[in-house]
Amino acid sequence: MDASASVSRQEIRFCRAPDGVRIAYAVHGSGPPMVVDSCWLSHLQYDWQSPVWRHYLAEWGRDHTVIRFDERGHGLSDRGVVDHSLAARLGDLEAVVEDAGVDRFALQAMAQGGPVAIAYVAKHPERVSRLVFYGSYSGQQSKDPTEAEMNDTLDALIKVGWARPDSAFRRVFTSLMIPRATEEQHTWLDELQRVATDADTARSSRRQRLAADSSALLGELDVPTLVIHSRGDRMNDFEEARYLAAGIDGARLVALESDNHIVLEDEAAWPVYVAELRDFLAEDRTRGHVGPAATVTGAAGAAGSAGSAGSAGSAGSAGGGEGLDQLSTREVEILRLASEGLDNDVIARELTLSVRTVERHLSNVYAKLDLHGKSARTAAVARLLTRA
Repeated sequence: MDASASVSRQEIRFCRAPDGVRIAYAVHGSGPPMVVDSCWLSHLQYDWQSPVWRHYLAEWGRDHTVIRFDERGHGLSDRGVVDHSLAARLGDLEAVVEDAGVDRFALQAMAQGGPVAIAYVAKHPERVSRLVFYGSYSGQQSKDPTEAEMNDTLDALIKVGWARPDSAFRRVFTSLMIPRATEEQHTWLDELQRVATDADTARSSRRQRLAADSSALLGELDVPTLVIHSRGDRMNDFEEARYLAAGIDGARLVALESDNHIVLEDEAAWPVYVAELRDFLAEDRTRGHVGPAATVTGAAGAAGSAGSAGSAGSAGSAGGGEGLDQLSTREVEILRLASEGLDNDVIARELTLSVRTVERHLSNVYAKLDLHGKSARTAAVARLLTRA
């Protein structure tokens, strides 16, 4: 997949977290949905140009509708944010998922996204089909007595050198993340740090991320889980991966023979990551999931016309219940409530969803059933009742 072609198909959207912070997220690719709980070092606009990140984006989008976001205070999301707690970041992930309108999806936690992903799955077990951890952790398990001193040193480096035009201070972080990279890759990651966020946010968010710990929830998870981690990772020790895999029933651990926290495209470890991820997610691809036109992208354009009980449009035959097998469990649930005469506000309260999310689900239903016009809701309900 050509990177320039891929970025032209990327759609950037915004949603609001529970505390009002605007979170930027992007959608690209086609196939069953995969939500990426991103690491802090991202920028939705620049990642496609990256010799460090773009091979991930291209690979993910080959078989999946990829939904990824800039963490609060970073990239295109609201800057100047002071709350980077686990609870706030969980709210961000929930807001992105609801705004994107996906019901059930694979979730890939990158690096510091681990504690958030664990908390999400524990709270919403019905939403996640498969869980992947990449270079991640549940909560820092290091017993190294020098760890606190190292963190103080890194904080000082951020304060002194993050915003400087020269990259000498930022190169310390780059060297930890991709020690086996080319100078071009090092330089790009040096610059991404400065572009992604400011020094104050980098320090504050890093400290709060280090305090995030969802280890106590590991035993509650009941979802197919894959843990992938570079054996020589200098940012998050391989022991973190072992701890994750041991704590989740049935989880499988894959060790990549690399020293890089971010495995690069020309490494022997890269095709191993690709093969393991594709194999693990293969079942999602064979279950008849619809593509982005129905699950994500198409919903955004149609949501505005689906606001109230009689406003959402229709056409076509109502008989026979045809097409209902394309609907997700959540879509059928919402349609069934609509068949009871409930309007969108009441349905939203019943299911603890936003009204906008209910509207998007109904828009997806109409698109899948090929219904258009003012009586789509009536026609969709009739199909459901006919099948019943």
